Parts: sequence; C-alpha cells; structure tokens
Amino acid sequence: MIETPGRVRNLAPPPTFATLEEERRHRKVHLAGAFRLFARFGFDEGVAGHITARDPEHTDWFWANPFGMHFSQICASDLVLVNERGEVVEGDHPVNTSAFAIHSRIHAARPETVAAAHAHSIYGKAWSSLGRLLDPITQDACAFYQDHGLFDDYTGVVYETSEGDRIAQALGAGKALILRNHGLLTVGSSVDEAAWWFITMERSCHAQLLAEAAGKPVSIAHESALVTRDQVAGGMNGWFQYQPMWHMISRQEPDLFD
Repeated sequence: MIETPGRVRNLAPPPTFATLEEERRHRKVHLAGAFRLFARFGFDEGVAGHITARDPEHTDWFWANPFGMHFSQICASDLVLVNERGEVVEGDHPVNTSAFAIHSRIHAARPETVAAAHAHSIYGKAWSSLGRLLDPITQDACAFYQDHGLFDDYTGVVYETSEGDRIAQALGAGKALILRNHGLLTVGSSVDEAAWWFITMERSCHAQLLAEAAGKPVSIAHESALVTRDQVAGGMNGWFQYQPMWHMISRQEPDLFD
C-alpha cells in the first residue's frame, strides 16, 4: 500500500513563492518538464495534444506548448502565453486552435485549477472508443473512482469554444474526463498534479484493456474503492507521486530550463 504523504513526517510540501514572477517561472519549467515526460511515454501524436498552465498574475491567460513543436524539444522559453481571446501575447509560435477552444473553457469553468493536460495517448484513445468510464479494478484506478466523467459525443476536431464549454460541463468537478473517440483530459492544482493524473489514467486504461482481453476483471467493492481513492488520490498525493518523475527529467534533461 502507498504510504500517503499525510502520514509521513518531515515530508516537504508543495513549494510556495515570494513573487508572481517566481511562481510563473516554476509553472513554466514544470510545464516544459511535463512535455518532455509525455514524449518519453509516447503520448505525442503529430501536432496533437496540449498541456496548459494558468498564469499566476493574469489568471484568465494560460501558458501552452507552441503549435508544431515536438514535446521532447520544448524548453520553458518556447512556451506561449495565450489571452482570453486566443491571442498569443508572449512567445514566437502560434497556439493550437483546439488547445484554446478546450483549455480556455476548462480554466474558466474551474478557477481553482492551475493546469490541464490532454493528449492522444494510445491506450487512452483506445479506451475512449468504448464510451465507458474506468472501473475500480486496480488500486491505481481507484484514484478516478466517482471522480471522472465521460464526454459522450464526438463531432470532429474541437475548434469552437462552445464545444469547449460542453467538455468543461462534462468534466464538472472531477479530476479527469474521457473524451469518447478522442482521448483523455486531466486537471490539477499544479502542473505536476495534472500530469500525474494523466500518466496514471493512461496506465489504468492500459490495465483495463489488458484485463478485459484476458477475462472478466473483478471490481473492488464500492466502499473499499472510495477508501482507496482517498488513500492514493487525496490531499497532495497527486503532486507527490509525480515528484520522482520530475526529479528524473529535470536532471537528465536540464536544457528544459532554458
């Protein structure tokens, strides 16, 4: 069983910041690191996919990946700042229209959310084609038990903010959303948290696809699934479980800080 951060003494909490600029820099380098990790995990698919982080000063603006740049090459200085009208106000690259249509509405609907992640990962999009929620068949999958939604529609590539509003409504107050015939979307109170939920949700989709291919999985009972959700996903668990990955990528690829 995972030792939850709340039960461990002398565990360093998520960082705090003396200035907005310090907080902005932190969000940007962690955003660049998340893209590098997504590339390592194979979550890249051409020019599809985006992770965004709310700007700490202009809270209706967000930082995003430059359209057309491979996730593995993104540095903090490459990120673009997008305003509430979809205009790039800082950066030398365009932004993916779908990134604005979806993420602007997620950030507007969930003001407590700092980051949102969406990619066309192979197991996430395979699972999404079934039009079903994940079942609590593993300890890790319990992180999403009764805390993720299904956008049960597909009309093409998302270009309009009205479609983004529908996606945000389907997400509700949850941490994640399955976009039918499309892929996964996760949110978090930090870049680290949103990235971790995406990574572990993708793996949960993979696990359920494997289990159902082999037979009929046994689900964890309702009460036990709720208890396990609190154990593996409560408090700062999402942030904490991402830290080993952050330390690895930031040390192995220090150019992401550029």
